[in-house]
Amino acid sequence: MTLRDSGQARMTVCAILLMTLYYKAVTRDGKFLNGLIEARDEKEAAGYLRSKDFIPITISRQEGTKLSDFIPIFSSRVKSKDIVAFTRHLSSMLTSGITLIRSLEIIKNQVNNDALKEVLESMTADIEEGKSLSMALSKYPQIFSPVYVSLIRASESSGLLDKALLRLADTLEKQQKLKGTIKAALAYPVIVVTMMIAVTFIMMIFVIPQLSSLYENLNVELPLPTLILITLSNWTIMFWPIVLGIIIISIYLFTRWHRTLEGKIVIDGILLKMPIFGKIIKNSILSEFSRTLGAMLGSGTLVIESLKEASDATGNVLYRNAVLDVAKRIEKGITMGDAMSIYNLFPQNLVELVKIGEQTGKLDETLVRASEYFENEVDQSVKILTTALEPAIMVALGIGVAFLVFSIIMPIYQLTNTIQ
Repeated sequence: MTLRDSGQARMTVCAILLMTLYYKAVTRDGKFLNGLIEARDEKEAAGYLRSKDFIPITISRQEGTKLSDFIPIFSSRVKSKDIVAFTRHLSSMLTSGITLIRSLEIIKNQVNNDALKEVLESMTADIEEGKSLSMALSKYPQIFSPVYVSLIRASESSGLLDKALLRLADTLEKQQKLKGTIKAALAYPVIVVTMMIAVTFIMMIFVIPQLSSLYENLNVELPLPTLILITLSNWTIMFWPIVLGIIIISIYLFTRWHRTLEGKIVIDGILLKMPIFGKIIKNSILSEFSRTLGAMLGSGTLVIESLKEASDATGNVLYRNAVLDVAKRIEKGITMGDAMSIYNLFPQNLVELVKIGEQTGKLDETLVRASEYFENEVDQSVKILTTALEPAIMVALGIGVAFLVFSIIMPIYQLTNTIQ
């Protein structure tokens, strides 16, 4: 028997009448493998893969011919919208009375994403072997977040899997909408600024040197803006490799420093204090935290465990440390509202809503309403930011273009006057 793939060395076992089979398998830590294996039949191939601690997904006589099977860059990726659709479809089928395994098989046949299809095949096999859905999901942390798996695990014990999936789908859709709103607001300025930098670089490298030679041949006295432009062009031509190297090294060092705890604390603190952007980031974190915590509590998860899971959803080390400290204070007998009031990171309105939720026994519903409030705040801030950025960018563009045009045309105008 011979096993061949990009990550495995050639292994050969003597066999008679071997056939070449195409296989897809997954390792115990959730990594996909695919390739060719020579065996007498599919059963023998599956047994050999299991002996190597691989979990076979599909084994067929038809060899894979897709470019994505051998070159990862062409492989499909499971996107957030795929997870939302999967979650909602699974919830609908379970509510209709269809069994879990049958629901997964139906969804697998409907999806167009090859990566998600492979995941569903593996999950179906695990559940058929007696594993729970949460255990099958936990094999793919790069696709299903710890919060997702925790919500499913809690709902399995309470017998409310279909309702938990419906709430989870709503939560994921709101998260996707919030991220889409922020990305859409930043797309326009990022594109404009990138184009400005690219055009300026081209002008400095290719256009300005030609004009500089022309002005030298005409022996024209150059005005100050033109001299500044030519000097900048000369510096760019001479030192751009050095500048590029400094930028690359700086980005590398900054990235390494940002990965340290000290770097994360400093950067996350600066982000929260930025004008306009800091408010958007803070409200986004509060919306994500409130929504995740509300979903965890609504599924029946204990408060302490819910807070620990929600701390990872903030994406900010300052908020994460604050939430974990709140969890520790609750263990000592302090209410959540009183524990949160110690930190300025949590606004007063959120603290009051938490206290009301604790008093009424509807903390999960109160947190969901709080997340909607902060999401609306983000929408309003993004609209204001977009409205303010567009004219500011246009003014900056106008000033830059005017400077370039003035610097280029002034010597020609002076030459014309001299000839007259």
